[in-house]
Amino acid sequence: MPHKSLAEDALPGDLAAAEPAAPATNRWWILAVVAVAQLMVVLDATIVNIALPSAQADLGFSDGNRQWIVTAYALAFASLLLLGGRIADLFGRKTAFLVGVVGFAAVSALGGAANGFGMLVTARALQGVFGALLAPAALSILNTTFTDAREKARAFSVYGAIAGAGGAVGLLLGGILTDALDWRWTLYVNVVIAIVAFAGGWLLLSNHRDAGSSKLDVPGTVLVAGGLFGVVYGFSNAETHDWGSPLTWGFLIAGGLLLAAFGWWQTRAAHPLLPLRILLDRNRAASFLAVLISGSGMFGVFLFLTYYLQLNLGFSPTKTGVAFLPMVGALMVAAQVGTTVLVPRIGPKAIVPLGFAIAAVGMTWLTGIDVGSHYASAVLPQLIVIGLGLGMVMPPAMQLATGGVAAEDAGVASATVNAMQQVGGSIGTALLNTLAASAATGYLAGKDPRNKLVQAQATIESYTTAFAWSAGLFAAGAVIAFLLFRRGVQRQDAGAAPVVHM
Repeated sequence: MPHKSLAEDALPGDLAAAEPAAPATNRWWILAVVAVAQLMVVLDATIVNIALPSAQADLGFSDGNRQWIVTAYALAFASLLLLGGRIADLFGRKTAFLVGVVGFAAVSALGGAANGFGMLVTARALQGVFGALLAPAALSILNTTFTDAREKARAFSVYGAIAGAGGAVGLLLGGILTDALDWRWTLYVNVVIAIVAFAGGWLLLSNHRDAGSSKLDVPGTVLVAGGLFGVVYGFSNAETHDWGSPLTWGFLIAGGLLLAAFGWWQTRAAHPLLPLRILLDRNRAASFLAVLISGSGMFGVFLFLTYYLQLNLGFSPTKTGVAFLPMVGALMVAAQVGTTVLVPRIGPKAIVPLGFAIAAVGMTWLTGIDVGSHYASAVLPQLIVIGLGLGMVMPPAMQLATGGVAAEDAGVASATVNAMQQVGGSIGTALLNTLAASAATGYLAGKDPRNKLVQAQATIESYTTAFAWSAGLFAAGAVIAFLLFRRGVQRQDAGAAPVVHM
């Protein structure tokens, strides 16, 4: 397929801007509806984590099965995202959004009513299926609703902040619901959120079928779903088995080969699932990689800091969630400033690498925790710095990854952003878990493992190793973003969405 530049992609009339513009008031209500739906999807990546011990005690499943409650969601979600994005383009974003919301609520209620492991893990997988339909539809609705450069930047700052901070909010809400009510309410709560999202979507959204004349790329769908499944499943197995297990490297190799075959097929398909013009633009490719890397590194914050706060500092689930709120606040402030002030004036080549560098400094600073550390001095300032850094990376990258695409590609471009975040999270979780476990084992070598102080120090060693590697990921992100992003700032063609200046 011939390469199109971003400027060619963004010709007036090609874009979502050609759709009838929503009234000014409606646009911000649509943002609220999309934000609520996106929050529901992001919450479910972490909200169940805090409730897992209670669910395990209630339903009686093994430690080995416990991780599948988390993995089933990630597998289905990541594998089907590109299909979900293309469905939104083919059949209409409103239809995809509403079906996704209703389906997500229904299977969440099923999970909340689970009477055993099988029912719960099935519900979690189905949540991933409907999430894969809902998430790209929500992001593409946002991308096509806001056509003014300043308004779009503000909208993406909100969306990006939710995507970045939703995991922390999930931990907080999961802790409150588990402490105050029951683990089942970490799933039932989605029904309440979905009612709000559905009502708003039904009233406010219009149904555009921008790729209605195209057909679904069935071979491409099978190849990319199989490839993403293999990669996510392989990294998940690295947590429970090891890197030498055929269940790890076998699936990773198979996934990689299927994704390579998918890339080849997209150059031959008459109606490609992921048109290569979406990937071949340099700025958009840099944005996708920024989302992937930030998703990988963020798990160093959420996963291991959750362990540290609860197991070492004795925080309750609710208090743990509250402890992350300063990071959420910093991320939201940086998101607003980054997307509405800095990137439009300076361009992404300076801002996104700077954000990664700030996040790397915060993660490096966090490696100073010890057995006797206090939250106020050893965790809080570092979290704020990390939040400020990530707020300058994720929202601008998401905006640049989806801005300037043709209207018929809006859904699949949005799905690619979500897929990058999911795959990044899976890679980060597996990689950091393995490195942390190795660090703890290495520390215990030659020492008495029955000594409580030695045990505590070994866990600290595992956390700080994970933080150090997360810092390394962010530092690599800074270098990659600096090398890949073009110089220049966004400009706006008459009647078109904002694009990056060539």
